[in-house]
Amino acid sequence: MPSLPEPGASALEHSHAVGAAIAAGIAAAGGWISFARYMELALYAPGLGYYSAGLDKFGAGGDFVTAPEISPLFGRSLAHQAAQVLRQSGGNILETGAGSGKLALDLMQELERLEQLPERYFILELSADLRQRQQQRVGREAAHLLGRFEWLDALPDKFTGLVLGNEVLDAMPVELVTWRPGSISERGVALQDGRLAWSERALAPGGLLEQARALPPAQFVSGGAAYTSEINIAAQGFICSLSQMLERGVILMLDYGFGESEYYHPQRSQGTLMCHYRHQAHADPFFLPGLQDITAHVDFSAMARAGRESGLDLLGYASQANFLINCGLTGLLGQISPEDPASYLPVVAQVQKLMSPSEMGELFKAIALGRGMEPPLSGFTRGDRSHTL
Repeated sequence: MPSLPEPGASALEHSHAVGAAIAAGIAAAGGWISFARYMELALYAPGLGYYSAGLDKFGAGGDFVTAPEISPLFGRSLAHQAAQVLRQSGGNILETGAGSGKLALDLMQELERLEQLPERYFILELSADLRQRQQQRVGREAAHLLGRFEWLDALPDKFTGLVLGNEVLDAMPVELVTWRPGSISERGVALQDGRLAWSERALAPGGLLEQARALPPAQFVSGGAAYTSEINIAAQGFICSLSQMLERGVILMLDYGFGESEYYHPQRSQGTLMCHYRHQAHADPFFLPGLQDITAHVDFSAMARAGRESGLDLLGYASQANFLINCGLTGLLGQISPEDPASYLPVVAQVQKLMSPSEMGELFKAIALGRGMEPPLSGFTRGDRSHTL
């Protein structure tokens, strides 16, 4: 593992409190919890978890940078796709997990320029700290739009319009599964000499075992080899919940990941689980619980399947680069004069991060699921890879 920055005394004390809460959860469960449960506690335990405790997470002072923080052109481009959905559906926008609030702000300001503002921009945000930061940001930078925003504690029963999530699915708790010839087991978490440790047990009959048996590793593991990867039951359930809510409109999710055949490639035998701490990536989820993000790539085939089984149409699947180009990012860049290098060159560098295959352009994808909409969606007019899912 790379050498990681040391936390301050208060941060270390907080991590110890999170670790104690997880240890108590393990004891209460009989000495073992699933990795999904561990991830849930480490990230979302009220007042303790990484996303619940008021720590800086986004941007230069946090642990990672998301696309909206890289450039306002990301949200402005998405606004053009949002405008099409709003025109067709006559509905509103619901963003799930709005992070710093930057995407909501950029998107709404561009929709205002396009004269396509929705009546309401709903934000589903479970973190009280992030909710407060989002409200302060909108109030500070676009006070005249604040009245259109509404924060939610739960999904509404019914919704029409655009449901948006940027880097939401990757932070949902995942189950860890290990395939071996003739057996499938689940990796969970136990205590060993008072420390968090991996603990494996046979996978019990049920939905997780059925999914594991149907995935590629069940067919290609051989000899003495083991293959460990993730199955995101929570994200699949989230898509199903969104579909039950959606009367007419589009669910648009942007995240990093692959289709099933690439996700469970024989060479990816250690899965995609990754942790982020102070802008460094590593693979130890037990390092400073509560102070680091824990993520897994998204299996977009599973997301498409969950949507279809819930009665939604798959309306598009593309790389982030293709999606942003289709949404007019290059045209927005063209509005900045190259004759003003001080303004133009930094934006070009930002766009490079969003679009380059070696940065976010290829690893990040956009997927659209919908009901009652007339295709094609503008973000998928070229480069649509729906057939690969």
